[in-house]
Amino acid sequence: MSEQNFQTLGEFIIDKQEDFQYSTGELSRLLSAIRLASKVVNREVNKAGIANIIGKAGNENIQGEEQQKLDVLANEIFIEALSQREVVCGIASEESDDFIEIRASSNAHLSKYVVLIDPLDGSSNIDVNVSVGTIFSIYRRVTEPGTPVSLEDFLQKGVNQIAAGYVVYGSSTMIVYTTGNGVNGFTLDPSLGTYYLSHPNMKFSETGKIYSINEGNYIKFPQGVKNYIKYCQLEEGDRPYTSRYIGSLVSDFHRNMIKGGIYIYPSTSQSPNGKLRLLYECNPMAFLAEQAGGKCSDGFRRILEIQPTELHQRVPFFCGSTKMVEKAEEFMKEA
Repeated sequence: MSEQNFQTLGEFIIDKQEDFQYSTGELSRLLSAIRLASKVVNREVNKAGIANIIGKAGNENIQGEEQQKLDVLANEIFIEALSQREVVCGIASEESDDFIEIRASSNAHLSKYVVLIDPLDGSSNIDVNVSVGTIFSIYRRVTEPGTPVSLEDFLQKGVNQIAAGYVVYGSSTMIVYTTGNGVNGFTLDPSLGTYYLSHPNMKFSETGKIYSINEGNYIKFPQGVKNYIKYCQLEEGDRPYTSRYIGSLVSDFHRNMIKGGIYIYPSTSQSPNGKLRLLYECNPMAFLAEQAGGKCSDGFRRILEIQPTELHQRVPFFCGSTKMVEKAEEFMKEA
């Protein structure tokens, strides 16, 4: 590590506070709450196999997907951590039917921020010991502080995000986040329980050699996506590209940002709007991608410009190195 990389996440947040247009200290406390919760979830993920918290919880979330035990636990951990810091007035989680109004104290309703979170992305991979993650997105509320938080505070376009990031629980645990001034990654030193700056100023390369898509669904894909996959596989120029798909959005995105590539979760004949959630997955990842010099769209429109109409809205998702996303969009338009 260089001397710069010995900077802790806490020190970095404080140092960069002035870059943030609302530098009241609240955002720092909010990010600190996420940092704390991520350490607790990391501990639970690492001991899941011996603590009997792998497998299904026996109930479904709002999307009709079977919850894993760790989904439920991670959701509780993040809600608890965020509720206690008096910095958020509301939380929306992929695992909850509706948003949660925070009234932990007399000051909580005066808070200016709402958080949207996917507490454990890719949790079905836990049982087979594959990387999973947490995705978070932070907005300033649009209703008046002091009044009850409302659905309007959560249904904001992605361009309004003031911070977003993810935690990847893998061979090492990392927090990667942005407040609109580039993307930085911090690796957890488990012996000290401290995150250190390990990946400053992360960037997508303009193009890459990896395409990430669940090709098992090929027959259900739109024609434009099928044509793009054929293009990726063609032996011509710098192709064929390498197919790499983990099935955990955080892990696939993280690899592609470091190595260069495109991630696609398109619409299918069974899921005409795609499967990924706009508010909990696509908007935060799109914000990170654009801050890292990449691009995100639904195949036609910029993800961050889509107006949400419901909390659990789904959209097709094309994200990664700019030239690769633009080429995929070309195939979508031609088809």
